[in-house]
Amino acid sequence: MADLEKYTEKTTDEVNVYPQDDSSYQGKHAEAGQLQRQLKSRHIAMISIGGVIGTGLFLGTANALRHGGPIGLLLGYSAMGTVTYCVMISLGEMIAYLPIPGGHIALAERFVDPGFAFAMGWNYWYNWTIILPAELSAAAVLINYWNQSVNNAAWITICMVVVVGINMFGAGAYGEAEFIFASIKVLTITGLIILGIVLDLGGGPNHDRLGFRYWKHPGPFNNYGGISGAKGQFLGWWAVMTQAAFSFIGTEIVAIAAGEAKNARKSLPKAIRRVYVRILLFYIGGVTVIGLLVPSNDPGLNLSVSNAAASPFVIAINHAGIKVLPSIINAALLTSAWSAASSDLYTSSRALYGLAKVGNAPKVFKIASKSGLPYVSLIFCSLFGTLAFMGINSGSGKVFGWFANLTSIAGLMTWFGIGLTYTRFYAGMKAQGFDRRKLPYWTRLQPFAAWYVVVMCLVICFFSGWAVFLKGNWDVATFVTNYLPFVTFPILYIGARLWFKRGPVKPHDMDFVSNIAEIEASTYDEPPPRNKMEQFWAWLVSYLLVRRGLQSTTRC
Repeated sequence: MADLEKYTEKTTDEVNVYPQDDSSYQGKHAEAGQLQRQLKSRHIAMISIGGVIGTGLFLGTANALRHGGPIGLLLGYSAMGTVTYCVMISLGEMIAYLPIPGGHIALAERFVDPGFAFAMGWNYWYNWTIILPAELSAAAVLINYWNQSVNNAAWITICMVVVVGINMFGAGAYGEAEFIFASIKVLTITGLIILGIVLDLGGGPNHDRLGFRYWKHPGPFNNYGGISGAKGQFLGWWAVMTQAAFSFIGTEIVAIAAGEAKNARKSLPKAIRRVYVRILLFYIGGVTVIGLLVPSNDPGLNLSVSNAAASPFVIAINHAGIKVLPSIINAALLTSAWSAASSDLYTSSRALYGLAKVGNAPKVFKIASKSGLPYVSLIFCSLFGTLAFMGINSGSGKVFGWFANLTSIAGLMTWFGIGLTYTRFYAGMKAQGFDRRKLPYWTRLQPFAAWYVVVMCLVICFFSGWAVFLKGNWDVATFVTNYLPFVTFPILYIGARLWFKRGPVKPHDMDFVSNIAEIEASTYDEPPPRNKMEQFWAWLVSYLLVRRGLQSTTRC
């Protein structure tokens, strides 16, 4: 307790003795072969804001609307949004206090036990490694929108070179690339929501005022699989829930980035506070507009034809008679796929590095360059991108579907692990007499929010493959891809517990002190914008994202 107070109760003057640009500090004190803090505050902000805006929102909502109808779509995404928010405030409180390499995986070892960290780490690595070929396949599918005469192997190779090249230049280059890609995604979805409102009110070339027409016909809910009554409508809504979960998976990437974030104590709380704006504005706003513009029985919503023409936004634009925008939207989707693939490789390589650092993976994977690049882990993880070449014969659209199904449940199990880790963190804080209100980020919703995450993730995972149990719907591939990660997680944990022969960490024995000195030493006040471009982005992430509302969430 005394050691923690020594570091956490520093005055503002003491914390700011280091220069506003901490590169000189890192140059003298960063250990060779260790990750270094290269991600700036604006990088963390845009990674947090645009991190999960991708094909799940632009494209995956097509099936969700087809299964659940406009109200089922909205309710499903709203329910999943509450889980996402609770995940992020649970993770945010821990990672803002301890922004260490390995993120929530390293925190699980501190506050739960080594076996749980082992299971979480390999589950998380698997999740982000297996989604890399999925995003590369998606990029190939999107390029086919313009040109189907070139073999997909060429597009996959080009995309792999771009993604691996960005990551090989280090966290700083990844941060700059993701900043640009995420900015494009944010501007795209914002523009589409505004355009959707205009089209709904009759502002399109055909001047057809839609209003709530499609909420009346074909109706607010769809009956899943032709099952009539409330049962069919409930199953339609639940089908939306599982798809929405896949769309939201990835918000926790900011935790992995924490180990390489400059001024993490300042930038991470800001990023966490912006989560609810992303959920409300981008997801809830986006699916509301989709439900207004596209009837749930539109044949274009069938994603068996895997290109941008199946995007509900593109369908709405075509219905309105606008000829130019479909290609523009497809280009935005392509940058989104590139962004996602780059994030997949970054996250999987850092997860593997974190596993190696704590002894849960071969030591070779913790080798890093003098500049802090874990190149061995990066090269190894990039090799899994070659699985995208399976789509040359089977079709890139099918391959994307295979890998997407494999990752969704693994992502939910990661959220389950984050929620459980926070309950232990909370118990340790309480047992050792710490005042959570003095942490860089905290909320009054805990520990109830964390327990909500634990329960909801288990329920969603358990019932994720329910459709195969309907009469005549049995499908081996769907059953395996839904339940394999769900069953693998406890097997990994039990096996690791038996191997390590160590039980859960007791609350009074939890370590809240290690790494605090380095974290506090790298904390400083953000410098003012140096030019017009920096002023613009500062305005975008502050005022556009309702700064006053964001600041108030720390007291919720």
